[in-house]
Amino acid sequence: MPAAPRPALLLLLLLLPLLLRIPRAVRAQVNPAVCRYPLGMSGGHIPDEDISASSQWSESTAAKYGRLDSEDGDGAWCPEIPVEPDDLKEFLQIDLRALHFITLVGTQGRHAGGHGNEFAPMYKINYSRDGTRWISWRNRHGKQVLDGNTNPYDIVLKDLEPPLIARFVRFIPVTDHSMNVCLRVELYGCVWLDGLVSYNAPAGQQLVLPGGTVIYLNDSVYDGAFGYSMTEGLGQLTDGVSGLDDFTQTHEYHVWPGYDYVGWRNESTAGGYVEITFEFDRIRNFTAMKVHCNNMFAKGVKIFKEVQCYFRADASEWEPSAVSSVLVLDDVNPSARFVTVPLLHRMASAIKCQYYFADAWMMFSEITFQSDAAMYNNSVAPPEVPVVPTTYDPTLKVDDSNTRILIGCLVAIIFILVAIIVIILWRQFWQKMLEKASRRMLDDEMTVSLSLPSESSMFNHNRSSSSSEQESSSTYDRIFPLGPDYQEPSRLIRKLPEFTPGEEDTGCGGAVKPSQASVPEGVPHYAEADIVNLQGVTGGNTYSVPALTMDLLSGKDVAVEEFPRKLLTFKEKLGEGQFGEVHLCEVEGMEKFTGKDFALEGLDASSNSPVLVAVKMLRADANKNARNDFLKEIKIMSRLKDPNIIRLLAVCITDDPLCMITEYMENGDLNQFLSRQQAGSPPAGHTPTVSYSDLRFMATQIASGMKYLSSLNFVHRDLATRNCLVGKQYTIKIADFGMSRNLYSGDYYRIQGRAVLPIRWMSWESILLGKFTTASDVWAFGVTLWETFTLCREQPYSQLSDEQVIENTGEFFRDQGRQTYLPQPALCPDSVYKLMLSCWRRDTKDRPSFQDIHRLLQESANEE
Repeated sequence: MPAAPRPALLLLLLLLPLLLRIPRAVRAQVNPAVCRYPLGMSGGHIPDEDISASSQWSESTAAKYGRLDSEDGDGAWCPEIPVEPDDLKEFLQIDLRALHFITLVGTQGRHAGGHGNEFAPMYKINYSRDGTRWISWRNRHGKQVLDGNTNPYDIVLKDLEPPLIARFVRFIPVTDHSMNVCLRVELYGCVWLDGLVSYNAPAGQQLVLPGGTVIYLNDSVYDGAFGYSMTEGLGQLTDGVSGLDDFTQTHEYHVWPGYDYVGWRNESTAGGYVEITFEFDRIRNFTAMKVHCNNMFAKGVKIFKEVQCYFRADASEWEPSAVSSVLVLDDVNPSARFVTVPLLHRMASAIKCQYYFADAWMMFSEITFQSDAAMYNNSVAPPEVPVVPTTYDPTLKVDDSNTRILIGCLVAIIFILVAIIVIILWRQFWQKMLEKASRRMLDDEMTVSLSLPSESSMFNHNRSSSSSEQESSSTYDRIFPLGPDYQEPSRLIRKLPEFTPGEEDTGCGGAVKPSQASVPEGVPHYAEADIVNLQGVTGGNTYSVPALTMDLLSGKDVAVEEFPRKLLTFKEKLGEGQFGEVHLCEVEGMEKFTGKDFALEGLDASSNSPVLVAVKMLRADANKNARNDFLKEIKIMSRLKDPNIIRLLAVCITDDPLCMITEYMENGDLNQFLSRQQAGSPPAGHTPTVSYSDLRFMATQIASGMKYLSSLNFVHRDLATRNCLVGKQYTIKIADFGMSRNLYSGDYYRIQGRAVLPIRWMSWESILLGKFTTASDVWAFGVTLWETFTLCREQPYSQLSDEQVIENTGEFFRDQGRQTYLPQPALCPDSVYKLMLSCWRRDTKDRPSFQDIHRLLQESANEE
């Protein structure tokens, strides 16, 4: 994007303070991934008088000394007597003085400079919003006890899933035998700006799909009274997790279908609506309500068609005048979305809303409110649906004279600004014409520029998108409060004097230039300058193609047939990026466009049965850079011909939106496929099973596909089971759009808004130095192999936080024997685990090649 003319920039700076004063719709969705600030135990912002306890051993171990990472007093809070099993009388209590959204807790024992050795091996959390009614926290599977510390000095962090909303929090030590315990704690989260203290609603119901699958749409984490209706509590409608487009899919591992939504059936309600009452902490001036709704109309689920909201102040009666809003229904796009309902500055401490059915089912996953001048903790918000207010409170009077004057002034200034910009652009245009400095545009000829940090060409040069993302992203630093010897990765990078380029072969995609004799002072955080945004225009991964393979692009084009888009039948949206989407479609007659090679992919061309395909689609609002990147991706994909690599089948590029059509395997991705399996011999009528030979066969195919890519000097950069598709008889094909799927958002880590990285699959040199090579793909293959033999039951390094994973890469670099490896899976023989360990060797030159890996896996098959 060209730099703005200086006069226009100056005017924009002058306008900025005025624009900030204009009332605007605030995104009211709390994002648990962002809402992770320390709330003041370790930093001292919580005063001593707000920390209390059931008892204390002495004045020097009083409650006020229970601050994480502090050695004041005798080093921690300690109760008066030893804690007994099943005796939950002792607790450390924190008063936050206001409602907070708490997503994470940290605990520590009493170290006291080596004089203490007391800690809590387990603990429970009780919380309260009013100081009267106390609630026991439970995780999403109903477990109350959290694993605590194993020594008195290490900090143990535990994510609270679901998060809790509370003012008062108690830590209750739990033991399995009588022992002395001491605690230091911290809470992480943010202020709960909604002010919502409870909602009352009918209990969610069950939906039975035609195939017999039962979808449970109850509010499983509701912390109030639960019966035919839910009262005096909060739950999944306030946990910050928005449901997916397909309500049968969930964000969480190992939960039941429909978990993210609370849903009701039309025929079970009287009056054709669902009534929900919301109670708040005080009287507030409400401007809007946001409701995240499912809209999978193919299964009878739609957004509500109308909502009527009544208001009440204190304990008075409901006001007779309601705010009624009619929804502009969408019968074309089945995506879930937020619906914004204007509340017209009504004053109330309670709101009662009646949501009217538009179809057989209605499903909500989040409801949030905007009131007063609250600013909300959020990241990227989904698209909103307009609603039309039909009635309003006639007694409400707002003095908007100042606002009208301000808007009038702004409109006049904007007109002047537009005129100045037009004049400047006109002069620049004619100056260029006179100087005959025409610029060649990349419409027909696609070119590739080298990335700064290496000799590899990255097919994702969307500069404008990365800069806008950087501007809009939060500056929040995710917490990882280790001991005093902890070094942030940015400082860790600066302390690597022993590293020289000679120690690591850069490969074809190396990120280290010959001039880098050592890592200089001032290397950006996480080597951000060397990390290219992995996400393509449609949200999928983008390959790295080294300069040695540039002839692939400059060579003769491979013919790809134009496909009539009218033959594509939409099934579901698999994922999306900033400028595009990936859809699962059904198509008939594909063999006419792919020729006889189509049969080589294991598909019966003579059956004329519909075939599932993945369609990457570029949005109409995509900029020119995104369009060129999309065409480059087509050109690259058209040249990939391997039985274990997803093929490009056809394109739709004669008109917008641009589409590329690729294979899609009938069993979906390997991660979801394996998580549904069990190991062993398949008993009749039971869960599908896989054997060791099946797993080894799938791993061998992945190695074969990567061997092909590495032979072309291609670097995948996001190899994982989520990016492998499964067909008939365990056939595997490597794909590239796992990153775009909301289902796998938890597998990617955003580094200060500048890059989205699959750090649990990345080598140490990729994380610390931004270096992506075939050797780093080998590392990722080792992790993918580990996933395969664990049947994808958990994330890699699931016991470590994202920050601990990054810190572990520093241990790999230092190579002092303190690094943590993934454990040997139960189904994995020693020879295969030895292969995994070889993929994770510190030096890239010591890791096996994909040719070696493929050969070793084939030899292990021959030995059976």
